[in-house]
Amino acid sequence: MSCPACFQGGVSTSHPTGKEATVHGLATYVAEPEENTTPKGIIVFITDAFGWDFVNNRVLCDHYAKGGFLVYCPDFMNGSSMPSRALTLMDEIMKPGSWFNALTRYSVSQPRVFSFVKALRTSPPPFDTNNLKVGAAGFCWGGRHTVLLAADTPSSRVYRHESQVNSSSLEPLIDCAFTAHPSYIEVPRDIEAITIPTSVAVGENDMAMGANNIQQMKGILENKKVGEHEVIIIPGAKHGFSLRTHPDDKHETECAQQAEDQAISWFARWFN
Repeated sequence: MSCPACFQGGVSTSHPTGKEATVHGLATYVAEPEENTTPKGIIVFITDAFGWDFVNNRVLCDHYAKGGFLVYCPDFMNGSSMPSRALTLMDEIMKPGSWFNALTRYSVSQPRVFSFVKALRTSPPPFDTNNLKVGAAGFCWGGRHTVLLAADTPSSRVYRHESQVNSSSLEPLIDCAFTAHPSYIEVPRDIEAITIPTSVAVGENDMAMGANNIQQMKGILENKKVGEHEVIIIPGAKHGFSLRTHPDDKHETECAQQAEDQAISWFARWFN
């Protein structure tokens, strides 16, 4: 399924404050909490189509880090992400009468995502803890990867590093998940497979998923286990609202802030 809205939106005017590093073999943007703060856990930030070096992705990583988390934003696209200048172009292309088709090869990127998270689970933690918490936050393109991680299939489980509690038993790759306006999700199949606590933020006017799928997703998730999953539908919001906000659009900014607060609250809850 194509997702033209995945390539539309605005560019942040803020400046990232994190650093670049190589983490488990991948170029990674790293955002850390305030100095002398032990992180509550690690959030693996799985980006939209614009990738790890897109300013909007990096700025949002910084915001999450201020919530007390260590945030890793790896280059899961291996240098093949869309250039940010495409945003301006797509706003013109997607006017009435235009067309666009996007092709995404998840068969290539999924093993890269899973391998990275497995390395986090099986390696010594990057800070002092005997119970490392790992979460995934996925946006648009990254939303599908997050949903797949949240399915926790037996074959994906690993033994934690020996320094961690429960290191003698197989454990899920992540402790919780958050996704905003996920793309390429098959409803109901992908949603029914979710077992890890998952929070979803989706716009009321999300053209990538559609109203019927949104309501079906909400019904499936929130009827699994009360309190372990949530789907928050943001009134008036469009696809990409949490990440690619036009800085001068007040409503978009408010919607993005709501999704940010939702994510930080979710990770803080499940990392305790």
